[in-house]
Amino acid sequence: MQDDNKEYGQPRRAPVAPDHGIGIRPTRRWLVRAATGLIACAALSTLAAVPAHAADDWPTKPLTMLIPYAPGGTTDIIGRVLADKVGRILGQTVVADNRGGAGGTIAGTMLARSNPDGYTFMLEHIGFAFNASLYPHLSYEPLKDITPVAYVGQTPNVLVVTNSMPVKTFKEFLDYARAHPGAVNYGSGGVGSAGHLPMAWLQSKEQLTLTHIPYKGSGPAITDLISGRIEAMLLTIPAVLPYIRSGQVRPLATSGAARAASLPDLPTMQEAGVKGFDYEPWYGVFVRAGTPPAVVAKLHDAINKALTDPDTQKKMLEQGLAVQTWTQQKFQQTVRDDTQKWHGIITTLNIRMN
Repeated sequence: MQDDNKEYGQPRRAPVAPDHGIGIRPTRRWLVRAATGLIACAALSTLAAVPAHAADDWPTKPLTMLIPYAPGGTTDIIGRVLADKVGRILGQTVVADNRGGAGGTIAGTMLARSNPDGYTFMLEHIGFAFNASLYPHLSYEPLKDITPVAYVGQTPNVLVVTNSMPVKTFKEFLDYARAHPGAVNYGSGGVGSAGHLPMAWLQSKEQLTLTHIPYKGSGPAITDLISGRIEAMLLTIPAVLPYIRSGQVRPLATSGAARAASLPDLPTMQEAGVKGFDYEPWYGVFVRAGTPPAVVAKLHDAINKALTDPDTQKKMLEQGLAVQTWTQQKFQQTVRDDTQKWHGIITTLNIRMN
């Protein structure tokens, strides 16, 4: 406290009345000085109380949820479900605003430049942990300028191949790829996407040579996968489950640490022999750094309350999202850990975006 007072100056206090002895009344000059001091103290107290009252009243107007990807995808669907429920809980409309492009960094830039008041926030997936390493010339620093608020859930991924490919297990896929360097074409939603980086990591770990075919979004890539123009893709289970059930593609293995509830008979890549391979994309909500802690806490609590709603959970499960409610601190640590992990992978693979 002593250092703070030296830096900012002692608080103004009403002066003590001069001791003129018992029965001696204060002078007019002293009364004026005392009144001035008390008024100043009251003004400072009022100013100090403003942020607390502002947080209590928040939100007093509609909010915007930035969605860094095009309409119709998993992130968009999850975001709109969450926006509706969170808006009802907070008593204000939450507008879902799709700002796709550049691996989520367009929306990230908008968030980093927004007012730190909680009225603009962003739903993002694990791609947030990629971007600091993928985009060396970002106009913002993801871990410095943006704050993780609430974890939403995660979606297991599955490696699928066309029926024409002569493999039935993940081990056979690895053996075939080693025996035919460069012959296996796999697609993704683009260079540096959530479908590209884990496959590049798999190649590095298993010393494979696969041919990457980047698309402008996973939708066109899935179309070419079904038609046989490409042979493999790593996709979220919800995106590809209908094609698995209809027999149009063949699932080989999931990418997480544990088997997926929707495909319980399918082994994980770790089970199949790829040690240390664990990739389960998470989704979470972020705000501009510097947002008042009380506002962050209120938004975090509203999101967690939304995630415990049975209707919300049902809709999220339809998208293959394993919903969980975490503390903000746990989510922040996960984001930091994954950012560090993927920095090492991306640096080793020498993948960069302009």
